[in-house]
Amino acid sequence: MESKVVVITGASGGIGAALAVKLGAEGHSLVLAARREKELKAVAEKAGPRAIAVVTNVTKRKDVERLRDAALKKFGHVDVWVNNAGRGIGKNVMELTDEDLDEMIRVNVKSALYGMQAIVPHFQQRGKGHLINVSSFLGRVPMAAFRSAYNAAKSAVNALTANLRMDLRKDYPGIHVSLVMPGVVSTDFARNVLGNAQPPAAGIPARSPMVIQSAEEVAGLIAGLIEKPAPELYTNPASHEMAQRYYRDVGAYEAEGH
Repeated sequence: MESKVVVITGASGGIGAALAVKLGAEGHSLVLAARREKELKAVAEKAGPRAIAVVTNVTKRKDVERLRDAALKKFGHVDVWVNNAGRGIGKNVMELTDEDLDEMIRVNVKSALYGMQAIVPHFQQRGKGHLINVSSFLGRVPMAAFRSAYNAAKSAVNALTANLRMDLRKDYPGIHVSLVMPGVVSTDFARNVLGNAQPPAAGIPARSPMVIQSAEEVAGLIAGLIEKPAPELYTNPASHEMAQRYYRDVGAYEAEGH
């Protein structure tokens, strides 16, 4: 793959950090963003000499615009923008407060929207670019009900991504818009949720075909998506068939014990 300039949010840990290290090893130029400065700089160091760290609070539009500007100042252009930042919650629907829902929308939806609105005009000027929004399989199939507001927020990300792709496809065929839906991934994400922390596989039925993946495995699949863009990517081998069954008959799917 030719060297690209890639911006990754949520890069201080988990999938974002693993993706940074992989792309850095492949010779790409990286602009890494997160709030945790110490951890972010450590990832940038691992990712190699062509990686820079930009401390960013993605829930603030001005911060995201500043991230874009830092990338353009350093490298002159951006080829790929990965909206990866996000946070979960461990509460059922009837336990949610206004603050819980607002936080899920702010961190998972608005952050992605700010990234889209910051970088797409640059892609339009160049006539090419690749936007990748990292969502969740739970945004399509809510098989872990205690993630309620997180699932709802990721469903919104799914919809925004699809609508942006439809908006751009006629006049800007060189701009790719991709949605990535990881399944169960072994990272600190599940331990850093609001509410009740749960292990990564909590809520997944014992007979489910969904297997736990590593952040590195998911990062490798996203790297492949950068090389060969596609509208959507399920990272877990079981996800596509599960989603098909869910939408064919939601009642039957739920009756199976999911």
